[in-house]
Amino acid sequence: MTFTPEPLDPDDDRPPYEQVASSLGAAIRTRKLGPGDKLPSHKTLTELYGFARATIQRALRDLEDEGLVVSRKGSGVYVRNRTERPAGLRPYVEQAFASTDVSIDFAGFSSETLHSALQEPIDKIRVGRLTPSSISIRILVPDMAVPHAAPVRREDGADDPRLRRRMHDMMVGFTRSIANSIHELSVLGLVPETKVSVRVHSGTQFFKLYVVNQEDAFFGYYPIRPNKVVAEGEVIEIYDLVGADATLFHYSVNEGEASSGAQQVEQARMWFDSVWSTIGRDLDPDGN
Repeated sequence: MTFTPEPLDPDDDRPPYEQVASSLGAAIRTRKLGPGDKLPSHKTLTELYGFARATIQRALRDLEDEGLVVSRKGSGVYVRNRTERPAGLRPYVEQAFASTDVSIDFAGFSSETLHSALQEPIDKIRVGRLTPSSISIRILVPDMAVPHAAPVRREDGADDPRLRRRMHDMMVGFTRSIANSIHELSVLGLVPETKVSVRVHSGTQFFKLYVVNQEDAFFGYYPIRPNKVVAEGEVIEIYDLVGADATLFHYSVNEGEASSGAQQVEQARMWFDSVWSTIGRDLDPDGN
């Protein structure tokens, strides 16, 4: 196998090791380097990228920390088999924006993590380093106008409208920020077509799901944990759905048409479309 990396961006102001790690990571995620493939030697990578050996070593350590590669003493560095293992969302989202047409479907308790993951690719579009022709984002979140299994008061497990109003305001804040940022790209003439749609449903959202460019799915469960929040000026102890503790698992159609990964992506797309088109309702920002 002969590996040829994509040319590095001369305007990229990140440290060299981050640029190399990003380039190799993109090659792994797009299957230019497949599961089990051996990476080129340190000497070859040094020649390919034009950076010092120490830079290459630091980049490979970062990839190993991320779980994309594994180092085998005396043998070399290999792409890890990533089937059904925890995955980081952010690099895949950024890679998705390198496509001509970008689509992201998200279902979850709020869109805070999605909001965070979008910031870097949006910034790169603004400075001309990413140039998609269209962006379509669909966000599916629970309707906080009705009671849910969580969040609830810790003392008696009861619904508290103040908690729901707090969660509704958070949802509106994140989704509105996403919509405004994506729409701005269109207004500035940076992306010809953009659309962000938000719908709600009446069920408690116990898991989060991302479908990226119809090719990759990320799935994780929200654990319920004791928490303490301030709602309408009062401290309330609650049982909360904790997004930060949700481990994401990655599935891809690139694993092969008959693979479990491809089937997981197909089922994720089917589930999202079914809820979106049946019991999903457009979000009312005023909560009425």
